[in-house]
Amino acid sequence: MSFIQEFKEFAMKGNVVDLAVGVIIGGAFQKIVDSLVKDLLMPVLGKLLGGVDFKHLYINLGDKTFETMEAAEKAGAPLFKYGVFINSIIDFVIVAMAIFVAIKAMNKLKRNEPAPAPEAPVDPEDIKLLREIRDALKK
Repeated sequence: MSFIQEFKEFAMKGNVVDLAVGVIIGGAFQKIVDSLVKDLLMPVLGKLLGGVDFKHLYINLGDKTFETMEAAEKAGAPLFKYGVFINSIIDFVIVAMAIFVAIKAMNKLKRNEPAPAPEAPVDPEDIKLLREIRDALKK
């Protein structure tokens, strides 16, 4: 079998195609979650915490002081951006929760396939032999 034929078989398997579709949908889903976190949740959370915007929380590790994080970034100052980290954690929790809910919903929608009928138990050889003897004696 040639390399191209092997690759074609591999690429056309259902799992590879499903994975590709999942990656594409996941990329689009990430944009939705980013907007949810940045545009809806973080402003509300910041307002509840007294007007704090997490993405602007940082600790300047340099010697000079700056009025804003943007000014410090332009100057090339070393920054400990813990607010960005908090945003990332919130993003992760929301994505994980959304995936959990989506999978749970898909599992509910999935048709309940009937369980396969149990196979008839196979009799041991000694039982088969005893049945043959019984049948022979009846004749």
